[in-house]
Amino acid sequence: MEHWLTSAIETALGWNGAQELGNGFGRGTIDDPELLSRVLTPNRMLDIAMRRSLNRPQFRAFQRGEEVHPAVYFTDSVSPRGQSIPMVNMRHLGGLLREGATLILDQANVFDPTMEVACRALQWWAHERVQVNAYLTTNDASGFPLHWDDHDVIVVQLAGEKQWEVRGTSRAVPMYRDADPNNTPSQDIVWAGVMQAGDVMHIPRGHWHQATRDGRGAGNSLHVTFGITKRTGASWLAWLGDWCRENEIFRHDLDRWHGTGSEALTEAAARLVRERPPAEFLAAHGQEVTPTRHVPFLDIFGPLDSVVCATHFPPQIRENDENIDVLVLGKKLTFAAKALPALRLLLSGMPVHLAQAVTVVGAEVTKIAEILVEEQICAPLTPELSLGYTGLATSAAS
Repeated sequence: MEHWLTSAIETALGWNGAQELGNGFGRGTIDDPELLSRVLTPNRMLDIAMRRSLNRPQFRAFQRGEEVHPAVYFTDSVSPRGQSIPMVNMRHLGGLLREGATLILDQANVFDPTMEVACRALQWWAHERVQVNAYLTTNDASGFPLHWDDHDVIVVQLAGEKQWEVRGTSRAVPMYRDADPNNTPSQDIVWAGVMQAGDVMHIPRGHWHQATRDGRGAGNSLHVTFGITKRTGASWLAWLGDWCRENEIFRHDLDRWHGTGSEALTEAAARLVRERPPAEFLAAHGQEVTPTRHVPFLDIFGPLDSVVCATHFPPQIRENDENIDVLVLGKKLTFAAKALPALRLLLSGMPVHLAQAVTVVGAEVTKIAEILVEEQICAPLTPELSLGYTGLATSAAS
């Protein structure tokens, strides 16, 4: 999946792939204003807030370092039949922004097709789950106090500027569920300075950081933070805990009175560790079985004319002597060998317009696309979803 934001982030950080994720602090610049405005603008973020029924904690406002009570900027919209839906009161929200405030939209990828596609591109790149939060700050409002995240983050400054301070870790690779609360900030300042439009920053898990416009006067800042949660040894052991249930010895009650069977249990656990190593766990993670959210295809609305692969991670295409296997979403689909060109096109992660694809790989691409849509591997490329690719990716058949 060739996505221009992913490529721009790699170039800015001087990376060649996702191998450097989590390995150290990094900073660079994207020198393409049009790309930045295509990703998200302050007005687009406010439009998202206006048109959707959002609730805390997905949408929050902060002033002077403290969260503003939702009653200040949320109002129940009541229909003529008395049905009540919480909506952002844009006039009150505008008042907060004029005074100086920070707005946070968690999981913007759920509400905006451009953010959805950007996160999917980064997931295909990193082979890990990604979500994006958007932060809009006006005038000299402060942001979150010094804190650390339990995942790696890539920050992209899209508009305006913001003052940052990044410190080292006070506990190596801390976790959300951990043996230590990790409450004491490190005194080791890794970088302090101003992030301006186009700047990119990679903050590994556990690094303390804070961002603010405090004292900068009139102006604004918009940045997005892509949170990338990588698999750990603890994740692998939790996965093994699910697999152990296949073996009867792990389903028996532990004998607290006589202590019998503990040796056999220990041996079975050691055998399970050897039989299902971390590499198998990572491969299974790439076959995550949860389909993505997308508009279903209904032929009563018209024929299928455009599709895009919408899985969390790239499907595996395996060539055999006489057929092609596609492994994704915990299932295996088998096609005739002649379907390979069409499959490579349809599973590229790029938009595919079927009329154009027919001239490139043959008429069978339409039938294969219908199968992949039925299996929830590909999604219909609606006009709304298509916006997520415009100016950030090209058609697969181009």
